[in-house]
Amino acid sequence: MQLFSRHHFYYWLIGLGSMLAACNSGQQQQGDGYIHQLSFGPGDETKIAEAFLSMTDSSRIELKAGTYKFDNLSIAQVKHIRIQGAGPDKTILDFSAQSQGGEGIRVTDVKGFTIDGMTLRDSKGDLIKINKSQQVVVTNLHAVWTVADSTSGGYAIYPVLCKNVLVENCYAQGASDAGIYVGQSDSAIVRKCKAYKNVAGCEIENTSHAEVYDNEFYGNTAGFLVFDLPDLSQRGGHVKAYNNYLHDNNERNFAKSGSFGNTWGVGNAAPGSGVVILAASDVEIYNNKIINNNSNAISIVSGFFIDAGAAAKMNDNYFPIPRNVHIHDNVLEVGASFPPALFEHHTGKVLAAIEQQLNAQDTSRKKMRLPYIIYDGITTNILTKGTAANPDSLCIQQTGVNLFVNADALRLGTKDWQPNTDMTPFTCK
Repeated sequence: MQLFSRHHFYYWLIGLGSMLAACNSGQQQQGDGYIHQLSFGPGDETKIAEAFLSMTDSSRIELKAGTYKFDNLSIAQVKHIRIQGAGPDKTILDFSAQSQGGEGIRVTDVKGFTIDGMTLRDSKGDLIKINKSQQVVVTNLHAVWTVADSTSGGYAIYPVLCKNVLVENCYAQGASDAGIYVGQSDSAIVRKCKAYKNVAGCEIENTSHAEVYDNEFYGNTAGFLVFDLPDLSQRGGHVKAYNNYLHDNNERNFAKSGSFGNTWGVGNAAPGSGVVILAASDVEIYNNKIINNNSNAISIVSGFFIDAGAAAKMNDNYFPIPRNVHIHDNVLEVGASFPPALFEHHTGKVLAAIEQQLNAQDTSRKKMRLPYIIYDGITTNILTKGTAANPDSLCIQQTGVNLFVNADALRLGTKDWQPNTDMTPFTCK
């Protein structure tokens, strides 16, 4: 039985907000509806690991202030669970001595899971993976690798195949893929979070009905990704990102070798990217401050941009061309030059070539930067043999100069290649 319908999810969040506010004000949640309540302190690691494995429905585990050292922790197939710390600066779960490359915390098939008020750090794999669960709340959680490089785990905060997800007031650092990642899920909110020194600050992948707002993603390779990829269990869509501050995402891409250069890996994200929309449809990006991401502010690209064989992967769960993308009322700025890391990156070299080609075609541009918004120009016309100027309903409402380039990606690098800055077909009517 489905516990929540989508329209009930937001009513649930209102009630949840009141509960969290009470918790954050220092009120103890004794008698809060959890039948089993256990409390542990540093030194109780063996007991805690056993409590996680033997947990029964309606359990609340309190981890008092202090540093705990774990190999890993696992929770599975229970309902109504809360893991409560004393605060991210007080309760520290350290996985640096992990003997194998699994997750720090793995949560599987839990209906009603909350983790609140602690720091997770330095696991070999993902810091917390929440799989096939419902009513998931991750709040006041810091998920950190102290060294940010390809030895870090892929995802810091990682709900996947979930329903009704809230990630709030969290901080993610050092992930070799995405700091905050919501994948193949339905109904998700990411708000009031920060992500720093990851390959991607935040990624929404093959997830439907997601809202990402009031966040700050900075100092990453790329700030925010909305991806739909092939060969996954569901198609994404209906994603909104607004009131976010996405800035100074110019760092080297340090994705693991298995994803760097791989057709679909986050290794394709170019240093200096603010927002990248890849093969995702029904996306709205608005009222964001997207500045000093010094390659480009927003990219909209199809699966064909990175995989010529994308058509063969089409099915009910995957369509490679983004449709119904609306970009409006954002503050867009870039710096005076590409970040140095761009010239070492395969997608970055393409962006540099587009800028060079534009300025060579139009001498009036002189040394102007690559426009803020890049569209690969690959439309459903290649599948339908149509000729419409904007068959996929890309709609842009932005003011200013040097706003837009159609990269003419199908002819990229050929003698007929002509990227152009005519935004007229894509200006919202």
